[in-house]
Amino acid sequence: MMNFVVKTLANAGALGVAIWLLQDITLTGDSTGKKAWTLILVALVFGLVNFLVKPIVQLISLPLFFLTLGLITLVINALMLLLTSWLADQLGLSFHVDGFWTAVLGGLIISVVSWALNVVLPDGD
Repeated sequence: MMNFVVKTLANAGALGVAIWLLQDITLTGDSTGKKAWTLILVALVFGLVNFLVKPIVQLISLPLFFLTLGLITLVINALMLLLTSWLADQLGLSFHVDGFWTAVLGGLIISVVSWALNVVLPDGD
């Protein structure tokens, strides 16, 4: 359970950095508390998308992975971020990613920050 909480907080932190760095990834809310709560909920949605959908997409795109020497991973991460944005909109969360190239850059930022946070944060259950 602790590992789930740590990974969700790492995702929230990585999403927060992407929101802070890119003006086309937005998170709106009335107060800081509402924004923080929305960020945690979006991190949960992002985690579920990465857990349920991403492995299927990676399996289907395996030939492209070899053909592009792994660069298709950037596109897959961008698609997962766009799917998270769409799901957040459907759930009434005020998180939005505007455009594919923003999603590519956002996915890259989220991957790097999430990796760094997972290295620093504890990994016990």
